[in-house]
Amino acid sequence: MRPARWHFSNHDALVFPDSFKLKTAAEDFSVVPPFEIRSGAEQRVPFLFNSPHSGRHYPDRFLAMARLDRNAIRRSEDCYVDELFGGAVALGAPMLAANFPRAYLDVNREPWELDPRMFAEPVPSFCNIRSARVAGGLGTVPKLVGEGLEIYAGRLPLAEAVARIEAVYKPYHETLKRLLTRTHARFGFAVLIDCHSMPASIRVGDSGVRPDFIVGDRFGISASAALTETAIGLLIGMGYTVAHNKPYAGGFITEHYGRPVRHLHALQIEVNRGLYMNERTFQKSAGFDALADDLAQFSAHLMAMPDHNFIDLPLAAE
Repeated sequence: MRPARWHFSNHDALVFPDSFKLKTAAEDFSVVPPFEIRSGAEQRVPFLFNSPHSGRHYPDRFLAMARLDRNAIRRSEDCYVDELFGGAVALGAPMLAANFPRAYLDVNREPWELDPRMFAEPVPSFCNIRSARVAGGLGTVPKLVGEGLEIYAGRLPLAEAVARIEAVYKPYHETLKRLLTRTHARFGFAVLIDCHSMPASIRVGDSGVRPDFIVGDRFGISASAALTETAIGLLIGMGYTVAHNKPYAGGFITEHYGRPVRHLHALQIEVNRGLYMNERTFQKSAGFDALADDLAQFSAHLMAMPDHNFIDLPLAAE
C-alpha cells in the first residue's frame, strides 16, 4: 500500500486523555453502524467502490448541536450516490458506504485537518490548520455546508472532534485500506472508484458548460491514463458532458490511496445532482433509474478492461 502521510499512535491519547472515552460519538452510531460494506458472496473483480459522502443518518445529538434544520444541514450530502453506483455490487465489486453524514465528519480529508476557530480549546500542533479546505470551512469536522451555511452556533469542545475521528474516521480508513489490500493481494492490482455528487450549479471553462460528470485522477497522479481515458470515453459515449479534473481533481482519498506504479489506482467520479434529484426537496427525479442503469453499464465496461492497463505501466519516480 501507499506509504501513509499520517499515522495514529499513543501520542494522540497523551494529547487528548479525557476524550478517548468516546462516550459521545460512539453512541451516535450505536444502533445504525457508521458505515457498511455491501458485497455479494464473493468479490469477482479487482474493483472497489467507495461512497464516503452519501450518509443519511443524522444523530439526534448532532442535530441538537447544529443551528440548521434537518433540510438545510443536508446541503453537503452526496444524496443517493451509493444507490446510483449500487449496480457495481451485483457485478462482484464491494462497496464501502458511509451512513454518517458529511456534515458530521468528512473522511475525504486528512484526519486532523481542523479549523482552530471552531473549538473552545487550542488544537494541537500536529493539526493541519492551513489547508485550503480548512480555509473554506470544509475540514475533517466541517464548519459549513452547502452555500456557506454555518453548522454550529458556537464553538465545539475539541474532544468532540477527537471523538468523531477516533470512533468513525479511523475505523473507516482502516476498513478501506483492508479492502484495498485484500483486493490487491488477490488480483495483483486494485482499482478504487470514489463516488461523489456535485451541485447542478457547477460550471467549467470560459464557456460555462455544465458538466454531467467530472472525472478526477489528481492530474494523472492517482490512476493509469488508460483507466481515466476509458472512463471519460464511456460517459461521453453515453451522451454525457464530461470534464476532467476541473474543478474537482480528487480529494484526500484519491490522493492518498492512488499509486499506479504499485498497481493501486484511484479515480474520483462526480455526478451532477441535477441529473437525478431535486436539490431543494432532496427527492429523486424521473431520471434516477435511467442514470443508475447507465452507471451499472459504465461500471461493467470499466471492470472488463484488460489487466495490462493496470499493471504494465511506465516506470516512474516515487
